[in-house]
Amino acid sequence: MGFLTLFEVASMPILQVLIISMLGAFMATDYLKLLPPDARKYMNKIVYVAFTPSLVFISLAKSVNFQEIISWWFMPVNIGLTFLFGASFGWIVVKILRPEPHIRNLILAICSAGNLGNILLIIIPAICKENGSPFGDANVCSTIGLSYVSYSMAVGAFYIWTYTFHLIRSAGVIYRASLEAEDPKKQANQDLEANEKSLLLNGAEHAPSQLQTIEVKRSARQVMGILHQVGDELMSPPVVAAILGFIFGAVTWLRDVIIGESAPLGVISDSISLLGDGTIPCITLILGGNLMLGLRKAKLSPLLIVAVIVVKYVLLPIIGIGVVLTAAHLGLVPRDPLFRFVLMIQFSLPPAMNIGTMTQLFDVAQEECSVLFLWTYLAAAIALTGWSTVFMWILT
Repeated sequence: MGFLTLFEVASMPILQVLIISMLGAFMATDYLKLLPPDARKYMNKIVYVAFTPSLVFISLAKSVNFQEIISWWFMPVNIGLTFLFGASFGWIVVKILRPEPHIRNLILAICSAGNLGNILLIIIPAICKENGSPFGDANVCSTIGLSYVSYSMAVGAFYIWTYTFHLIRSAGVIYRASLEAEDPKKQANQDLEANEKSLLLNGAEHAPSQLQTIEVKRSARQVMGILHQVGDELMSPPVVAAILGFIFGAVTWLRDVIIGESAPLGVISDSISLLGDGTIPCITLILGGNLMLGLRKAKLSPLLIVAVIVVKYVLLPIIGIGVVLTAAHLGLVPRDPLFRFVLMIQFSLPPAMNIGTMTQLFDVAQEECSVLFLWTYLAAAIALTGWSTVFMWILT
């Protein structure tokens, strides 16, 4: 496969994202007023509650069975490593460049969470169907490749809706706390803390039992808050959908009830699939709508944008090559070069679209997220092409 052909294949999904984003931006202008802030907010909630869970569930239930979950065990590990290395490099970027506090978690999220879904759904089948593809018969390659991609998307969703969700949620808490600190009328919690500290200082000799009670209550309150937050993240609709998708995919009789032409309840899977199809277009339109505001209001230094691009498209792909080749040398991954190609390309993907959903959900850093998405997706057209060529050369 020639470089120009590969460039065209790798660029198509990126161009689709950019075109739909521009449409969303145009719809959000004062000229059309089809995507004002309130509309984007409610649309985003529908994506979070209905569209994304449907896409995650149906992708898993249709394409992954118990045997494949066992034999592809390294893929969840590989995706976890993309998050680990991405977050580590993002942490270094944050420490060096010191962006605003509520932006720091966004940087970690964008550096760690890749677009493990719709980008691969376009790239892998397209590469399989090209003349001279190194992955064998086009039909077999496409079928197996889609299974790899669906599994990748579902496992990635679990990571994104736990770890990344936690990052953006925490960013929202930090942002709201900073706003409250600037408003002298919102001091109730600070006054309570001040009273407790005053009692700790002034009553150290007179009320030890009372001090101990206060400390226990504060500790219990903190622990309950953490448990409640973890519970909320694990019970988010996309995570629940991923768990159910694994169950229906692994348990044959459950799968046969709703999946397949002869399934008695096939209409259910068809309906879920129909809902899932709306996920990517809606997320991308919302992203474009936020972009208009982001270009006017976002305060991001060019150096920060460049640093994120370097992490995503220079450091992580190099790490990915090392990880996959080491795993192959140790016999931890199947011999199928397409499987190894998918593992490598997971390290070189642009940011996950769901990050935009989360920033909208928690009303934090939406403008900055849109601007970072714009530049990282523009850079992805060249980066994905170059690294795809390198990966295929290494594997073949």
